Amino acid sequence: MKKQILTLAIAALAFASGIGFNSAAMSKEAAETPAIPAGYKVAIVDVAQVVAASKEVQALRKEQEAKMLELQKWLETVRADVQKQSTEENKQKLIKKYDEQFAKKQEAIKKNYASKLSSIDKNISDVITKTAKAKGYNLVLSRGIVLYGGEDITSEIAKAVK
Repeated sequence: MKKQILTLAIAALAFASGIGFNSAAMSKEAAETPAIPAGYKVAIVDVAQVVAASKEVQALRKEQEAKMLELQKWLETVRADVQKQSTEENKQKLIKKYDEQFAKKQEAIKKNYASKLSSIDKNISDVITKTAKAKGYNLVLSRGIVLYGGEDITSEIAKAVK
């Protein structure tokens, strides 16, 4: 029994010492961290709000919807064409042919969308950079990662992106 109490006492002492050393190390690290220099300006931007307000993004969404409707109409035509075939062998050949065409159409739509989205993303990033430099900001952060502080320039960016 005495042996168990002694072991617990030694473990508790080791634990308390470890916490004490850790606290001292953390306070030393905090003391060594430099303060933010005077005049350092931080801005925040709600990128999702800017993207939602972008006329380019809205136009791209409408374009994608139109392409999907076009693809859906094409698929209805394909189904009707396949149903007209008299033999199962002819149906399978036609299905294989249309599957290849569908894959090509789908890939073209994806590439076009990705290309345009990349261009829009670059445009928004350029607007943010240009606005931040013009206003003298040293750092711009996304609204989603900021808990406190920074000057919100979202409305300025959204107006410039439109």
